[in-house]
Amino acid sequence: MRRRQAAGFTLVEVLVAMVVMAIMSLMAWQGVDGIARARESNQTRLEQTLRIETVIAQWEQDLASLQDSTVVPALTCDGQSVRLTRRTEGGMQVVAWSLRPDASNSMWQRWAGPAVTTTKALQQSWLQTQQFQGSETGQLRALGGIDQWQIYFFQGNAWANCQSTGNVAAPAASSPVATLVPTVPSGVRLVLAFAPGSGLNGSLVRDVLIAP
Repeated sequence: MRRRQAAGFTLVEVLVAMVVMAIMSLMAWQGVDGIARARESNQTRLEQTLRIETVIAQWEQDLASLQDSTVVPALTCDGQSVRLTRRTEGGMQVVAWSLRPDASNSMWQRWAGPAVTTTKALQQSWLQTQQFQGSETGQLRALGGIDQWQIYFFQGNAWANCQSTGNVAAPAASSPVATLVPTVPSGVRLVLAFAPGSGLNGSLVRDVLIAP
C-alpha cells in the first residue's frame, strides 16, 4: 500500500498567517492605546473642571462675605489685583486675588491674611497687600493657564471696568490707607480668558451679586 503523505502548511501560508496576525495585533494595540489616551484626556479635563469650580466657589465666597469698614476699603481693583475685606471666623480678614506671570501663561493667585480683631492689625494687613510681588508666603496658586482677566463692577445700572474712579467716597479720618474709598458695587463680573494650550478654550464669565 502507498503511504498517505502527511498534510501540512507551506512556508508561504505560514508567512501570510503571521502577517495577518501582526496586522490584527497592531490594530488591537492602536484601539487600546486610543482608549487609554481618551481616558487620560477625559480625566485631565475632569480635574481641570473640578479645579475651576473649586476656585470660583472660593472667589464667590470671598465676595459674599464682604465687610465694609471705616478704616480700609471693602473692595478695590487696580487691574492687576483685587483686594477685599471679608468677615471670617475670629474677626476680619484681608484677601487679595491677583494674576501673575507663570512660565508662558499666567497664574491666578489668592492670598488670605490672618483673622484680626483690631483696627491697627486690619490696616497693616491691607497695607501689606499693596506691596505684593506674587511670591509672598501664603500665596495660593489657584488656577493656571490664564491668558488675561478682567473685572467689572456694576454701579449706576451699568457694568464698568473696575479701574474706573467713579463712585468713590471720602474715607474716615482715621484711615491712612487711601485718600478715596470706593463704594461697594452691587455686582462683580469676572472674565477669565484661557491661554492656548492650556486645555481649556474661550473665556469664563461669572457674575456675583453683592448683598447690600
